[in-house]
Amino acid sequence: MSDSAGSAGAPRGWRWELGLITILAWCALVTVPLTQSPMGLSWDALNHHIYLGWIAEHSRFGQDFLAAGYQSYQFPYLYWPVYKLAAVGAGPITTGVVLATLDLMALPPVWMITRTCMPGQQPLDRAMRLLAVLLAFLSPVALSQLDSSSDDLLAAVPLVWAIALAFESFNPQCSRRHRWLAILSGLCAGIAVACKLSNGPLVLMMPVLWAFCGTNARERVVNTMLAAVATVVGLIATYGYWGMLLWTQFGNPIYPFYDFVFEPLRHWAGWAR
Repeated sequence: MSDSAGSAGAPRGWRWELGLITILAWCALVTVPLTQSPMGLSWDALNHHIYLGWIAEHSRFGQDFLAAGYQSYQFPYLYWPVYKLAAVGAGPITTGVVLATLDLMALPPVWMITRTCMPGQQPLDRAMRLLAVLLAFLSPVALSQLDSSSDDLLAAVPLVWAIALAFESFNPQCSRRHRWLAILSGLCAGIAVACKLSNGPLVLMMPVLWAFCGTNARERVVNTMLAAVATVVGLIATYGYWGMLLWTQFGNPIYPFYDFVFEPLRHWAGWAR
């Protein structure tokens, strides 16, 4: 009876635990801009972060060419918060707090992964999940983002969500939701590639996790295929507008990469270069 009661109360306990960890993590993250030296603009920010945020709000294809080198043509929308904060005159502390709060979107999926690996409800299990989340955000990569305007951590958020949703298939309580978990995981994977093309090689490994989304071989194959289709849908839905702008201007939706691949297509479409 105690096991049954514990299982029934687990979802509520998990929500309480996630909420508490989120509050503690936010308090810890915002102390960096509040207590350390004021956040300044890095060389990357001066070179292209602000510019990318600018063209995310106001297209400048007809006015600038290679204003920030080839980095001018990165997916720009994750840089918009930095640009907007600078444009409205937000101070370094305010900017740091806002960016740290946005980075906090990576915490719930990290906690979900730890819950899958350590699903117990005992104090030791909860402590281990807390320490696992702490270790994830104490990595040099994560810490280096807290005093910079980089979008690397934001670009990783949908990928971590994709992994966390796929991991949910290992939870016995989710046996009836395998298909939706796979589809949502695929959508997040596609969004991750759109946000940063370098996420692509990591997303190529996602079918290894999707292959566990099901209770039998046929269901797993179908769910993996649906997740792959959802990845393409997520990529097109997120990157499509920016890709169309690049195609209109340069005949290459991922300009300047792999331009030789799109050259025959440009010739076929009647482009003269």
